[in-house]
Amino acid sequence: MSTTDQDLQPGSDGGERRSRLRQYQVALLERMAARSGESAAGRELGVLVGERRCLLDLTQVGEIVSWQPVTPVPLARDWYLGLANIRGNLTGVIDLARYLGGSATAPAADSRVVTFAAGLGFNCALLVSRVLGLRQLGEMEIQPEAEAPAWCSEQFRDGEGQAWTRLDLSQLVREARFLQVGL
Repeated sequence: MSTTDQDLQPGSDGGERRSRLRQYQVALLERMAARSGESAAGRELGVLVGERRCLLDLTQVGEIVSWQPVTPVPLARDWYLGLANIRGNLTGVIDLARYLGGSATAPAADSRVVTFAAGLGFNCALLVSRVLGLRQLGEMEIQPEAEAPAWCSEQFRDGEGQAWTRLDLSQLVREARFLQVGL
């Protein structure tokens, strides 16, 4: 019986199922990277946050799920979209583009919700306009640091001249403003 068949069996433990799903996603990303000839080190997930190209460390990412409606939370900041039920867990969904001072992200067919890895200890997810796939840091040129919070100050430029911002979610979850979603 395959792992996915086991996941569908009645009585499966939800936590165990999520763990197997995460292992499957990591294995899938590994196979995609192997096919494209990328090495494991320096591999990041490229996402579009509003109009900004961002890189997420794969060890800080939980799941990538399609957009689903969220339940708004009264008296929350405009960048805190509300709560979504993601695999049986209530997860806070953040519009990172809005959090960064840009325009609100309008959910569309390409929009995805990227959850934080369980190791960060923060049940949260980011709404991104699009997932752009795996990127290799070794193929990018680091740029001088921009005036930005520490969690998004690393800047890169790829071979096509496109600018990328590397996001450190472990630092983001410690930022006082991020932790204060209420008005």
